[in-house]
Amino acid sequence: MTRTGRPRSAETDLAILEATRAALVELGWGKLTMGDVAARAGVAKTTLYRRWANKNELVLDAVAALFDELQLPDRGSLLADVEGVVMEFAELLERPETKTALMAVIAESTHDEALRVRIREAIVDRQKRLVVLGRQRAQARGELPPDVPPDGGPDSPLAEQAAARNADLIFDVIAGAVVHRILVSGERVDFAWARMFSALLVGGLPAAMAVAAR
Repeated sequence: MTRTGRPRSAETDLAILEATRAALVELGWGKLTMGDVAARAGVAKTTLYRRWANKNELVLDAVAALFDELQLPDRGSLLADVEGVVMEFAELLERPETKTALMAVIAESTHDEALRVRIREAIVDRQKRLVVLGRQRAQARGELPPDVPPDGGPDSPLAEQAAARNADLIFDVIAGAVVHRILVSGERVDFAWARMFSALLVGGLPAAMAVAAR
């Protein structure tokens, strides 16, 4: 549905999302209300409801904005790039507001298909950009082969589908491992773990075992 009226203020949006994250840390998911956020951001509650239909959507956008801060500087090799993004992702998940928000919206999404779709669009699909960028760099260095399907060349219509499948798999492996370690197992991701995991992803089990033995 197209909304009419004055255009949204980026400054107001930023204040609301910051207030949401602060309220999450202080109050937790259960006690947080749209009224709390509005008061902290210095806006009317109706301002929030013009932008977000409910608390779920507001919290999701607040945490998605944090994920958008993730970057992938060129560290010179695929292994170093993977290590770097694993550490950045882990540091983000260690933040109290990220932990609280992510676990809460994932729990809510188990019985809210619309929220599940929004999580995929706002966080998962947007962060696959890092996988695509890292893979392209590795291919340019000759560290990875092109995304070519077995029955076609690089200009085949199937090449794009192959690239998308590869990006999906790489993202699921990295995100799944880090989220499980921090949010499920309650363990930290330190540099030693990131090196072993990156070696496993890039070089396979023998490479990871070699790193662990050092």
